[in-house]
Amino acid sequence: MEAIEHLVAMQAQMPNGPYVGLWARLENFRHDDLTALIESRDVVHATMLRCTQHLACGEDFRWLWPTVAPAVRKALTDAYYATQIEGMDLDELARVSRQLLTGKTLTRRDLGQLLTDRFPGRAPGRLAEAIELLEALVHPPPHSTWGRWGHRRGTPVTLADEWLGRPLTDAPQPETMVLRYLAAFGPAGVMDIQAWSGSTRLRKVVEGLRPKLRAFRDEQGGELLDLPDAPLGEPDRPAPVRFLPAFDNAVLGYRDRTRVISEENRRRIAPRASGGVPLFLVDGFAEGSWTLTNGHLHIAPFRPLSESEKAAVRDEAARLLAFVAPDNTEPSFTLE
Repeated sequence: MEAIEHLVAMQAQMPNGPYVGLWARLENFRHDDLTALIESRDVVHATMLRCTQHLACGEDFRWLWPTVAPAVRKALTDAYYATQIEGMDLDELARVSRQLLTGKTLTRRDLGQLLTDRFPGRAPGRLAEAIELLEALVHPPPHSTWGRWGHRRGTPVTLADEWLGRPLTDAPQPETMVLRYLAAFGPAGVMDIQAWSGSTRLRKVVEGLRPKLRAFRDEQGGELLDLPDAPLGEPDRPAPVRFLPAFDNAVLGYRDRTRVISEENRRRIAPRASGGVPLFLVDGFAEGSWTLTNGHLHIAPFRPLSESEKAAVRDEAARLLAFVAPDNTEPSFTLE
């Protein structure tokens, strides 16, 4: 719970991603540790930062959704949605959706079908997805709990306030969001905060908080901000090898991702997905990707690794396999 709170929200658009992300960060993490929090409604799975699916503590979601909702709703102007909702009264669409979901959980498919009964001639799937940009919905379990690797279930949706048993906050809290971001990701710049959150025009918010912050300069002279009492990493301290899930916060937490992955290596994975590739870190930097297929782990470094680096990668790979495929009697991995 503390780890999720520290990160504000964990990227969760890939099946099992948050489980691997927490495993990489915590000692003795077990699948049930997170599953229990989701089933108890202490942690929720929903669309929030950058219009993508994340896990957040329920109490944080109550203020985070109203804070990022204006940016999330702007996605409705994208052609993907616009062609299907053109000319619709979005307030009426939201009202009808809340009426359909009150007191129940529906799959996106069922919700979309019910909406087309009320708004004929529209694509049901597109309408159901649009509702998640208009209203605070969550995806209740078992959708967001540990499952067969890479398996996608149908997505259930329900009203967030009903699921949590309490209303969301009335007003956005951008100051809280900025301070919580810096506590997890600082030192960072304003553009980093905006890239992480998907929100814009945060410079004025940051300026209002400046008396509570301390400033640094990066190698290019750009300003980085942090909380006054936040610890700074020791520059010479070795960082252990870590396997990260696709879209992990460590990679997508900044606009300037060169602090985690070089521009050359980012371009290697960009044709597949920007950040949407599981990566492994060597001494704190992304130095390769990995995939898991039928219990076999394939590891593809971006550069030749030293013998000591290979040994560290193999050790961590064995730990990863024990976590993601605990029932596999013959786990194996290949290191290119």
